[in-house]
Amino acid sequence: MDNYEIIKRLESAKDIETNSQRLIDFVDMGRNIYYVEKDFEEGKRVCKKGRDIALACTKKYKTADWYKIYLLALKYSAQYFLDFDSYMLFVEHKRDPEEQFWLPRRECFTELGIMQAFQDMLEDKLDILTISLSPGVGKTSIEGFFISYVMGLYPEKCNLFSSYSGTITEMFHRSVYNIITNKEYAWNEVFPTIKIESKSDKEEYINLGKYKPFKTLTCRSINSSTTGVTRAEGFLMCDDLVSGIEEALNPERLETLYMKYVSDLKSRRKLGCKEIHIATRWSVHDPIGHLQALYDGERARFIAVDCYDENGESNFNFKYNKGFTTEYFHEMENTMDDVTFRCMYRSDPIEREGLLYHKDDIKTYLGGLPRDDSDKIKEPDAILAICDTKDTGTDYNCLLVVYQYGQNFYLEDLVYDNGSPYVLDELNANCLVRNNVQMAQFESNKEGSRTGNEVQRLIKEKGGRCVITKKYTTTNKETKIIVNSDWVKQHVLFKDPSEYEKKSPYGQFMRAVFSYVTLGKNKHDDSVDALAMLALFVQSLEGSIAEIYDRRQLGI
Repeated sequence: MDNYEIIKRLESAKDIETNSQRLIDFVDMGRNIYYVEKDFEEGKRVCKKGRDIALACTKKYKTADWYKIYLLALKYSAQYFLDFDSYMLFVEHKRDPEEQFWLPRRECFTELGIMQAFQDMLEDKLDILTISLSPGVGKTSIEGFFISYVMGLYPEKCNLFSSYSGTITEMFHRSVYNIITNKEYAWNEVFPTIKIESKSDKEEYINLGKYKPFKTLTCRSINSSTTGVTRAEGFLMCDDLVSGIEEALNPERLETLYMKYVSDLKSRRKLGCKEIHIATRWSVHDPIGHLQALYDGERARFIAVDCYDENGESNFNFKYNKGFTTEYFHEMENTMDDVTFRCMYRSDPIEREGLLYHKDDIKTYLGGLPRDDSDKIKEPDAILAICDTKDTGTDYNCLLVVYQYGQNFYLEDLVYDNGSPYVLDELNANCLVRNNVQMAQFESNKEGSRTGNEVQRLIKEKGGRCVITKKYTTTNKETKIIVNSDWVKQHVLFKDPSEYEKKSPYGQFMRAVFSYVTLGKNKHDDSVDALAMLALFVQSLEGSIAEIYDRRQLGI
């Protein structure tokens, strides 16, 4: 009977989920089929199935025998089948669940694709991996576990870790050494024959197996010399090469940093070496930004995770009360400036020096619309609206309602939403009727023509008086946005930030306005495009409206 037939019979045995010895034999065959037949995929499948059965039986019978089989399957999967998840589960199995790194984060990191990305690196499906997550969620720690696994699998290969800070490289070096040597971890059970040949806290290296001039792991800050010290055959790991917002604000420093990365780190890579970058995305011109421009294909993966999911809830609320709640992120958002929060927690790099609109160069108003001597709201010269309609995907519908007083236009109300078209129709119509808007212009590109017609119909149903005109836009959008920004800054008044909540449509609109950059890519330009449309709409009206003067004022 050959090995495949033995596996088939064991797998189909009726008592495989009640006879622990039968399951042990099945798991052992996973290892044997790899050794004897060199069948990696079948061995991996058998061990994984054995692991799943053993875990289910452990929960069902609550006995140590089944749990030992579960651990055996995990160990085999880690030793022979490059299974990073199994390695993570096994290497920490001696620790209490609430004290473990991986178990609380496992579900979250799996859903976010982080575990699969590391697995794909091991299986040679990727050459470049970048990960940007919120501070403190464990992105550097999982990198430490990953390289501890790689070092055990391939002790003969040299790897290089670098960061902007020598403190970070020291901590990483100690962390990896602790995983390998501390009996609290089961690293030596996965790799019982691999020994530490040498290590140095001062030089920040760990060498496994035989002596070699370039060590299994060397850690160096990017400002330390790596010349003649190391090479990278397995992995080059770069962790937060940008030191912070000050460096991100300086284009020259960013360019210098990139050249240091190329000359001092990337040049150390040998053929076949892979790269992992873990970093806060402070700037689109950081090393990750350069990599995104250079590598576009199946061999590179760029992961950037917002602290909020699509429902506005925390993406990092781990089990065992680990991680961060939605309330925590709300608190951080309310205590930090918007740009820094978005860079650090929302993985959204922003170029402050390239921002089109700054908070200190726009006009704001506080306490509502202008009032007369009797403290009543003054009658406006006109109430106008402009609508940049939602197109497809994540585009926003941006309807702006302004109250005109002379040459000043008060942005009093708006609709800023990317919901379904028919919900937006109602929101637009209600806003126009609520403000008693007299004239509105809707963009007529694609969806805009339908939207304008439907909103006009709804206004009539609701008893409104607004007349909607439609305009097809032919000018270059970026040019239109930039050349009309000066008019906006001179004539449009925005509500004071104390007048609206950050999460409100008005708050989201203002955040989008202050995020638009003239250099680089923008996720959304609907807010600033609507402001440019408003400028053009008002100027077109001014060119067609006759002003009435008293003859006596003119001396006639």
